[in-house]
Amino acid sequence: MINTVAWFEIATDDPQGAEKFYGELFGWSFAADEESAKGGMDYRLISYPGADGPRGGVYGTGGKFPGHGVFSVVVADTAATCARAEGLGGEVVFKLLDNPNGPDFAYIRDASGNLFGVFTPPNAAGA
Repeated sequence: MINTVAWFEIATDDPQGAEKFYGELFGWSFAADEESAKGGMDYRLISYPGADGPRGGVYGTGGKFPGHGVFSVVVADTAATCARAEGLGGEVVFKLLDNPNGPDFAYIRDASGNLFGVFTPPNAAGA
């Protein structure tokens, strides 16, 4: 559903360490995201006991992006949401639009400096 929290992400330059930590702590399992891998991104889908499918991911940053743990909100239009966030005093930290290997997404800092994500699933713009 649009404008709801739909995903969480853990970004780290040590994805194997994150898998070990969260796997042992919570019983989560991990699988490579093949679509992201096609685009050269190390992204691992997180599944947890009782879930009907992955609801999160570990992003292997390779040291090119700060580590973080964030929630992400599904939106109808990532670019428009970024523009609205900036108009409200937020800051777009990173955005990827017209992503051929997955959803359009962005990381935004709210007016208080908190990082969160937004994304538009493929073929869902305007939904």
